[in-house]
Amino acid sequence: MNQVYVALGSNMGVREQFLKEAVYDLHAIPETKVVRSSSIYETEPVGYTNQAQFLNMVVEVQTSLSPADLLKETAFIEQRHHRKRDVRWGPRTLDIDILLYNMENIKTNELEIPHPRMTQRMFVLRPLHDLLPGSFLIPDETATLSELIRHCPDKEGIYVWKHNAGGGAFALFES
Repeated sequence: MNQVYVALGSNMGVREQFLKEAVYDLHAIPETKVVRSSSIYETEPVGYTNQAQFLNMVVEVQTSLSPADLLKETAFIEQRHHRKRDVRWGPRTLDIDILLYNMENIKTNELEIPHPRMTQRMFVLRPLHDLLPGSFLIPDETATLSELIRHCPDKEGIYVWKHNAGGGAFALFES
């Protein structure tokens, strides 16, 4: 099984429900299992700032799918949740990004892993830190996860979401 970390985000509609459904949808992919989830964080938008705040989280997934097949599945989940790509970094019902796939470097026309901007985004680093030790090194990075967080330019505007009781976002999957 491959160990994968996936970022989820939503800033339209019932944001928490979109995240919850995405976690269940990921878990329902054949040969795929969501094993842990971070807390949910409410975050200010980055890039295109004239939009609502996001809810963001990261889940750890085990899968036998290839990176390309997992990408197809995540795109299908986004489409089922009415994801539109009208404005770059704009509002969305659901955004799913593959951050890490084992400790591999992957670059194709459709996919780049590690995710190319993850080390510059607190809304990715903070939830990832919930699941990985601070001493973790992202492939091709010399700074640890804790150091990346300390030096991240957008430290402001990220908060544990108040409705997120009990740490992890949702009940974990035992089966």
